[in-house]
Amino acid sequence: MNILKQLTEKPWLAQPAGVIDKALVEYQPGSPGKTALLFFIAVVTVIFFLFTVTYLSRSQYADFQALGGEPWSPLYQPMWLWMNTVWLFMASLCLQLSATQAKKQQLNSLLMLLTASVLCSLLFLFGQWSVWQQLSSQGFMINSNPANSYFYLLTAIHGLHLFGGLFALARVVVIFAGKTQLETLNKSLKLCAWYWHYLFLVWLFLFTLLTASPSTYNTIAAWCGL
Repeated sequence: MNILKQLTEKPWLAQPAGVIDKALVEYQPGSPGKTALLFFIAVVTVIFFLFTVTYLSRSQYADFQALGGEPWSPLYQPMWLWMNTVWLFMASLCLQLSATQAKKQQLNSLLMLLTASVLCSLLFLFGQWSVWQQLSSQGFMINSNPANSYFYLLTAIHGLHLFGGLFALARVVVIFAGKTQLETLNKSLKLCAWYWHYLFLVWLFLFTLLTASPSTYNTIAAWCGL
């Protein structure tokens, strides 16, 4: 009967006085910050996807020498990259916990977790810079091999997005410093945490991609028709 009633309704006609559309009453607009973050993540995802396609395509040329997959390759045992992965995971986890503490009105633990998150993020960036220095000291310069160029490029773009996230996080903390609006701070920190989770997933993808063996590149390129 409800379906029949909905089909016979004429919403374009004037409604009786006092009749209010229930859908309009229950409608609640979404968060502009969440919408903006999702849009930004979608754009960044497309950028990394396009770089990945060009990377796989470039791997099919004879002058491409993968940085991993062989015992003599510099990323055959990427211990530094594993350590950087741990730092970024800890930064993401601490930021998620800080949002929880803001919801619980726990200011002291909130500040400790925020500090830990920022510190771990900076350690990740420093670790990436150390890997760059290690590669360059071994003769793997940015222009000596297409795989080198993509490694520097992709890790630099990822690092810049994390660095920008630190600025956004600092802005959130400064705005709410000395205020008691911890509920609003919780929502802002949740958005920051989602962004850190996203960057962590992107880094796992880049880690897997950049340390893959030549046979893996050939297989994926064949699947993609490259």
